[in-house]
Amino acid sequence: MRISSNFDSGNIEVNNASSPNDIRLSIKKDKQSDFFQWFHFKLETTAFLSHKLVITNLHQSAYPDGWKNYQAVASYDRQEWFRVDTEFDGDSLVIQHTPEYEHVYYAYFAPYSYERHLDLLAWAQQSPVCQQQFLGETLDGRDMSMLVVGEPEEGKKVIWVTARQHPGETMAEWFVEGFLERLLDESDGVARQLLEKSVFYVIPNMNPDGSVRGHLRTNAIGVNLNREWATPSLASSPEVYFVKQKMIETGVDMFLDVHGDEALPYNFVAGCEGNPGYSPRIKNLEDKFKQNFMLATPDFQDSFGYPKDKPGEANPTVATHAIGQHFDCLAFTLEMPFKDNIDLPDSAYGWSPARSKQLGEDVMIAMRAVVDMLR
Repeated sequence: MRISSNFDSGNIEVNNASSPNDIRLSIKKDKQSDFFQWFHFKLETTAFLSHKLVITNLHQSAYPDGWKNYQAVASYDRQEWFRVDTEFDGDSLVIQHTPEYEHVYYAYFAPYSYERHLDLLAWAQQSPVCQQQFLGETLDGRDMSMLVVGEPEEGKKVIWVTARQHPGETMAEWFVEGFLERLLDESDGVARQLLEKSVFYVIPNMNPDGSVRGHLRTNAIGVNLNREWATPSLASSPEVYFVKQKMIETGVDMFLDVHGDEALPYNFVAGCEGNPGYSPRIKNLEDKFKQNFMLATPDFQDSFGYPKDKPGEANPTVATHAIGQHFDCLAFTLEMPFKDNIDLPDSAYGWSPARSKQLGEDVMIAMRAVVDMLR
């Protein structure tokens, strides 16, 4: 029996693996940070033998409430990720599984590899309406890549979509993959109409270093990028610095920042109610977007989410607040669950890459509903 995690986005520490019925594991913290929650590892063992894997010390993890009613995912081929029996006792996550093959992978959510990220960029740039642009290098020397979809022209709306500021929130890049597949479909009427009226700037992965390192929430040196938008720097948050500079160059009429939430079993958005510049115009845009998103898919709802900030009390270092305030534009943080959408549960897969991609397609209905009103 062997457990390994020395691969893209791998994260686990083996404390004891002397018996299949008592495998003791723990999760490594993000480098130079106390955040930890993401895990991804491979078990090599005897097929059809029952295993009990216990991940310990989770009361100190980033979001202890995220483990309640959570089911881990597993895969034999690294393509299909299914849920496995999992229980949480307040400190330890207990995974009970009988693998059908000798090699099986386990993860917090279906991984989105750096290779797939590069493949997505390469595929997208082959569309006649899409260009891939290099913005700068991360601290580990990886590319900060942007996709420009549509032809920038005077009078067109400028829509920005960013994902995976927190690298462990892999559902965000699955969302963007589905979004791009529809946006680049020349036969899709919604996509064609949106591209007649707007140009899209898409960052599929805001944090490639943290993604490869197996971090939950931070970049290569332990910086939470979604607390850097007031004063990003090349020294600690070049990822945000390069993107924000490009936003200043292009302007922003709408901003969607895509994330995943550990605890809440819903899809929802958080807006800019607490911004000093929040106005009836922005509220009207928010309401229309949410109403049409709910009409587009029952996987989106607006009853459960984060408490709304009081007027003037929004955190200006968060991307949605900073960009919404700076550009006086419609700005949302979109959250998806690590667990499942409790309104439409799926016992086999939970919330999944396929459902994340579908939500990415569906969000274009809501964008179409507000595009004419953005300015």
